[in-house]
Amino acid sequence: MIGKWNKSVILTYVGVVFSVVGIVVSFALENGAFFAMICLMVAGICDLFDGVVARRCERTDEEKAFGIQLDSLADVVNFTALPIAMFMRIGLFKWYFFPVVCAYAVFSVARLAFFNISADSDEPVKYYRGLPVTFSALIFPIFYLFSFLIKGRAFTFFFAAVVLAVAMLFVVDFKLPKPRGKAYIAFSALAIVMLVVYILWV
Repeated sequence: MIGKWNKSVILTYVGVVFSVVGIVVSFALENGAFFAMICLMVAGICDLFDGVVARRCERTDEEKAFGIQLDSLADVVNFTALPIAMFMRIGLFKWYFFPVVCAYAVFSVARLAFFNISADSDEPVKYYRGLPVTFSALIFPIFYLFSFLIKGRAFTFFFAAVVLAVAMLFVVDFKLPKPRGKAYIAFSALAIVMLVVYILWV
């Protein structure tokens, strides 16, 4: 078979599957955006740990190169396509929201392309340049909880502003420290807590 299918990449594929489920439920279920947020967070957790799993596996240079490309392509599904499906369900399908959604899509793939050309270096990364698209798996679920406080069109405009801000941060050139050690554990714990909050809210 073409591609790599060993345990070093299985978590990445699992994240993609959850994202596809999230895209489907966005439109298929009455509370689709809520369930899609759960899928987005699961995809984010998969992305958070797939690198850890991969580094613990013995891999050839080809498998390492494949893993880098796979991770970036999976991010297009997980953190670009799935969020856009959620945006539609939340109400950002009006013509005046179209530039915001397009900006999110374009800036997201531009950020991923930038990551691809900088990921070839063997130097350990201490800082991200710009906001990684994977952060959307935590940012959007947090701000979606405001829908319980802000109702109707006001929330739609509020969320559109969040989307635009996140999109801009993808491409603004600033340094963001990469989580490591205790920060990595805290970040992981926050992601899992948010997932539990959503599951209990169902």
